[in-house]
Amino acid sequence: MAEQAVAAMLKDDHCTKSMGMEVLEVGKGIAKVSMRVTQSMLNGHSTCHGGMLFTLGDTAFAIACNSENYAAVASGCSIEYIRPAFENDVLLACAQVKAQGRVTGTYDIEIYNQNNKLVALFRGKSHRTGKKLVEENN
Repeated sequence: MAEQAVAAMLKDDHCTKSMGMEVLEVGKGIAKVSMRVTQSMLNGHSTCHGGMLFTLGDTAFAIACNSENYAAVASGCSIEYIRPAFENDVLLACAQVKAQGRVTGTYDIEIYNQNNKLVALFRGKSHRTGKKLVEENN
């Protein structure tokens, strides 16, 4: 069910597609998403713009918190930048649920580069809307 729910959520997600993100793994409360840093993602210091890292973390968060087929949106997010990412780096965002209640949840996302070096720490807080992403057959 996690794969179906995430596919429904990402179907019209043009941002994720335009940034070349790839969903590598999805399960109950978890997600792994990769992204190659392109030249268009670089800031004036020739490093990956923080907003691109935030978007990668936010995407992994969205996938993890919607993986149980309950539509969820962010109620708050934060990020800590640990080290820079550079053009052609392949980043991996690993999301994991820390707490999920009936309505609210907390998820931690770690973003690594291709050398397994920690690039950023992202935390997302979710709010379930009460809707399902896909119909379930009982």
